[in-house]
Amino acid sequence: MRMRHVHSQRLERWLGTDRVEKLSRDFRDWYGPPVHLIDVPGSVRVTKGGEFIGPFEYGYFGSAADNFRDYIRRVWKELGVHQPALAAAGFTSISDALARASGGFQQHLNGNIAKSGPTGVVGVASSLWRVGAQPTAGGAGSAAPAGRAPTKATTGAMAFNNPASGTLHLTGADFSASVINNSLLIYDRIFDVAKTMNSTAAESVTGVPTRYQSSTPSADDYAGGNFLMIEVGGTALAATAHNWSSCTYRNQAGTDAQALPTVTGNSGAIVDRLDQPVNTWFCPLAAGDSGIMDLANIQCSAAVATGAINFVIGHPLGVMQFPIINSLLPFNWLTNRNLAPRIFADACVALLELPKPATTATTYSGQLYAVGAA
Repeated sequence: MRMRHVHSQRLERWLGTDRVEKLSRDFRDWYGPPVHLIDVPGSVRVTKGGEFIGPFEYGYFGSAADNFRDYIRRVWKELGVHQPALAAAGFTSISDALARASGGFQQHLNGNIAKSGPTGVVGVASSLWRVGAQPTAGGAGSAAPAGRAPTKATTGAMAFNNPASGTLHLTGADFSASVINNSLLIYDRIFDVAKTMNSTAAESVTGVPTRYQSSTPSADDYAGGNFLMIEVGGTALAATAHNWSSCTYRNQAGTDAQALPTVTGNSGAIVDRLDQPVNTWFCPLAAGDSGIMDLANIQCSAAVATGAINFVIGHPLGVMQFPIINSLLPFNWLTNRNLAPRIFADACVALLELPKPATTATTYSGQLYAVGAA
């Protein structure tokens, strides 16, 4: 079923014009399936071309800030009353989801989450993989050719319990940010591999992810939407102009030897930023491709004397935005949304700052909720 476009003026009234324009720009060249806007009620998603689709019955008169003020008033009147999360794929109804959440099937990913992000660059995405404190800081991917398929047991991943039966779904959050208008992508980090920087040789990659490897579009683990990012690790790059060229991969249909379009790197790229052009958080794929199953070869156009780079394959789960700072924003999904992103067993759930509106290092804290569906 084709989903209708969101009324643009109401969405702008809810989030603010600048916020909507930035999100649209972040996803303008997106090639995968629509991605949930976790903090927007009504199952709104952002899709190819930076368009917004899905049911949205808000923004007629007030903004998200107005709604937050109303929420605070209700909280003061109803202290101690739990605020529910989301009804979703895997749940038969809102009542079923609520019953599951209150019946012992809800859990907090990693308990309390606290991330102190890096100093950034305006318009550039930054990885929170390598920073602490909760979850603890993650490390570099394993060296080529093997690489690594991270799981929830990998240092840096969010801790959670696999359901004894059924499926687990991301259903809610209470989260805050110390800088206004930042956006966080919640994603499953399915593969990473460390690149040798002081070399122009093509490096073979033989390791493969263990999740999102189906070529069937209707499958829950369909590879469509798997994205590639090039992440600077714990050592900044030397001041050397370079491109990522002649890299090859297997696409969402299982077709080998697809050529990755050349990605322009950044001379002297700082730690934790993505070594990609401004206003991008994913690498482009060959025309017609909508996802990447695995890598075959990675190559740099110049020998960069020092620095650390990880090629990372991820799968998006949802986006959180922060139009208000230093306040726990309640993302109430159970009563507002139609689909809850699935969290696969042993997934490596991680966070990525989408292109930043300011260089300021941002502190994020809160909780993510998941509920097991029968």
